[in-house]
Amino acid sequence: MSVSINYKKNTIKKNPSNIVLFVDEKFNILSLKKYLKNSEYSFISDMFKTKNLKQRILDFDINSKKKIILVSLEKNLSDSKVENLGAKFYDKFKDLKQNEFVFNSETIPNKLKNLIGYFLHGLKLKSYTFNKYKTKKNKNNISIYISGNNKPSLKDQIKFRSIEEGTFYTRDLVSEPGNVLHPDEYARRLNALKKDGLKINIYDEKKLKKLGMNTLLGVGQGSIRGSYLVTMEWNGLNDKSKPLAFVGKGVCFDTGGISLKPAKFMEDMTYDMAGSAVVVGLMKSLALRKAKINAVGVVGLVENMPGGNAQRPGDIVKSYSGKTVEILNTDAEGRLVLADALTYTEEKFKPKFIVDLATLTGAIIVSLGSEYAGLFSNDDKLSNQLINAGENVEEKVWRMPLNKNFDKLIDSKNADMQNINYVGGAGSTTAAQFLQRFILNKTPWAHLDIAGMAFSKYGGALNSGGATGYGVRLLNKLIEDNYE
Repeated sequence: MSVSINYKKNTIKKNPSNIVLFVDEKFNILSLKKYLKNSEYSFISDMFKTKNLKQRILDFDINSKKKIILVSLEKNLSDSKVENLGAKFYDKFKDLKQNEFVFNSETIPNKLKNLIGYFLHGLKLKSYTFNKYKTKKNKNNISIYISGNNKPSLKDQIKFRSIEEGTFYTRDLVSEPGNVLHPDEYARRLNALKKDGLKINIYDEKKLKKLGMNTLLGVGQGSIRGSYLVTMEWNGLNDKSKPLAFVGKGVCFDTGGISLKPAKFMEDMTYDMAGSAVVVGLMKSLALRKAKINAVGVVGLVENMPGGNAQRPGDIVKSYSGKTVEILNTDAEGRLVLADALTYTEEKFKPKFIVDLATLTGAIIVSLGSEYAGLFSNDDKLSNQLINAGENVEEKVWRMPLNKNFDKLIDSKNADMQNINYVGGAGSTTAAQFLQRFILNKTPWAHLDIAGMAFSKYGGALNSGGATGYGVRLLNKLIEDNYE
């Protein structure tokens, strides 16, 4: 199902089947009198007696071909609440056969600036479906027209559309099965993003070996597919100011390697590349809206398979940083991919900060469920910016501890460190503590463990289940509020 939104006056039909009007929280409709026929006004006034006014969206069938819909606006509505209201609107009317809606923006109080933009943004985000492999597709299209002058500016329209496209691209990548979106195909798709204005560099296995990225290469060596590091640069400023850096784990499928996972739910491991997909969706969004910043996205793309050449428990590898790692469990692979990617990003781009994202540990789901991503950071300012951005767009993060006392849990007798904590406990923290060792120059850094947020079996406020795209809107908000 697709949703089209048109702001042009001359495209609005004279007799639309569905008219959408906005009212206050008490459903006072006196102000709507000039937009309704007397008979319609009387009918709606009378029908209020049969309606549950606690609902925020009420509809009235004027006749078999016409419906009037009232959307009630509470006082002090935040942008995220308006988006959620738009998502509820979609859920309520998505199966309506008469699928053309005219929103009268003149009925929105002027003080609620950009309300229609956020409302339709939420509606669009909720409308996403991944039906690429369905032989029978829902071809029902919703057409929305906006009348009146209370509309978002062209700049804001572009912003909303770019965030939607970035989020949908992330969801598409996460939703693809592992036999389709393996590292070779993923790298090919990223190369195609040059058309959006991104500078793309792809480092294949030959280049990675030359660079000494052995922790990343070790994860993918059991697969017949290649392993890659891909950098995506957006230069929205003419100066050479330090970029903002975003790094993502791209394990296209994770069997666990030799430390094989249980069969149950292993099919969900197609989304173990969600961290990288968020970085890709963010970079696409920044390019589409021509963000006034310099930014770089870096993703490590591998497939973790138990092949004849697979990495073994007990192997010791030397990272790009020069530090050595003893592999005690091949299923703790994401931190190995990120280790090389983080050091390379810091050294190559010298960024203002680095934010990495990964579906890194099941332990974070035990801690925070599917309500918050785990935030680990060496910088209070960056942490607070992420927390505030998350609250604003309802993609929440919760700060978790880092402390040198955890280091003893990942120190190795045979190498500089080991890739898991064998003692037990603090699984998410020791993983983050491991990553922190690869930030060599005290660059402000934050790690987001999104294992509980990247995929939802039951859906959320702005998604209908499956890949959520969590992180794209969060990081866009971080940039918009603090760095543009």
